[in-house]
Amino acid sequence: MQEIWGGFVRAIDLIITLNAQVVEITTRSLYISLSSAFLAAVICVPLGGLIEFHSFRGKKILVNLIQTLYSLPTVTVGLIVFLLISRSGPLGSLGLLFSPWGMVFGQAILVSPIMIGLTVTALAAVSPQIKDTARSLGATEIQIIVTVINEARQAVMAAVLLGFGRALSEVGVAMMIGGNIRGYTRVLTTSIALETSMGNLELSMALGMILISISLVINLLLNRVQGR
Repeated sequence: MQEIWGGFVRAIDLIITLNAQVVEITTRSLYISLSSAFLAAVICVPLGGLIEFHSFRGKKILVNLIQTLYSLPTVTVGLIVFLLISRSGPLGSLGLLFSPWGMVFGQAILVSPIMIGLTVTALAAVSPQIKDTARSLGATEIQIIVTVINEARQAVMAAVLLGFGRALSEVGVAMMIGGNIRGYTRVLTTSIALETSMGNLELSMALGMILISISLVINLLLNRVQGR
């Protein structure tokens, strides 16, 4: 117990003194997770709108499939992305494997089902009268979608925040696609796993506390947005 307490104190010291390695890993984690969440949001929010506002055969099955993918294991996504961007894969020429942008691509795929599914749910909760009013005023289909998304913006924002939290806390894609290269693709989750296995508990605990703190901030923001 004394060793754990001593490690905790040293971990606090690493954070307070802004240890260069801790700052570097934290900054990289935030950059990659924010980038992947932004990329996914740009694609998935409009896609969720298209799914919600169009009736087609198999729509319910598609939505159920998307919701099933919420709990898709990160290692499975990592394997799929690895096969896509490896040298022998269809996207191998892009040189994304073992790079930060490869991690962004993989994490964006990982969080896409969450953003699409929650966007569809959020837009479905908007009153049909808003759509009918916009249509009666001569709005185009795109303008109607934008109007409804604006009405459900708090719920859509919550979906984006949830996707960002999922990207920040995952380890499978980061390890398999990034390779955990020091100073290049090493992030909070992969660093915690590596440093713990090496017995460097002080650094692991410092990074763990930072990850928990960021998760807490995300949760507070999510509760605030949902409360609105």
